[in-house]
Amino acid sequence: MSENNQIIKAVIFQLKDEEYGVDVQQVQSIERMLHITRVPKMPDFVKGVINLRGIVTPIIDLKERFSIETTDYTNSTRIIIVQVVDKEVGLIVDSANDVIDIPTDKIEQPPEVVGRIESDYIRGVAKLDERLLILLNLNKVLNAEELSAIANIEA
Repeated sequence: MSENNQIIKAVIFQLKDEEYGVDVQQVQSIERMLHITRVPKMPDFVKGVINLRGIVTPIIDLKERFSIETTDYTNSTRIIIVQVVDKEVGLIVDSANDVIDIPTDKIEQPPEVVGRIESDYIRGVAKLDERLLILLNLNKVLNAEELSAIANIEA
């Protein structure tokens, strides 16, 4: 992927029984579940919006986005606030575990399909000891049409 011996920092989170990572530079904060206000005429995976420190932030359920079986939210459910293009978006995940350093030489190109997630969404797969981490490309998780629909929520 890039020069050996380089490291990316990733926030690791769970969806069902898989571990995923997003570049820590795109993560603004990790929040406990908050009250989400529904917004009509949005795709099913857009749960609505929250008011986070005075900013209206759209919330996406990543499990629904990736067609992973959804479960009830629990005490460990988190909303990861990320920067996608120039928008803040909240991603609902089962839990957010930790921030880890991933050597870039441990990252492989994604296979065509990982589970049920289209490979477009995936930046790579990191193999760390016994762990397999799916690194997401957040800029592809939402397409331009979806981003503009979400941008209209904020307006």
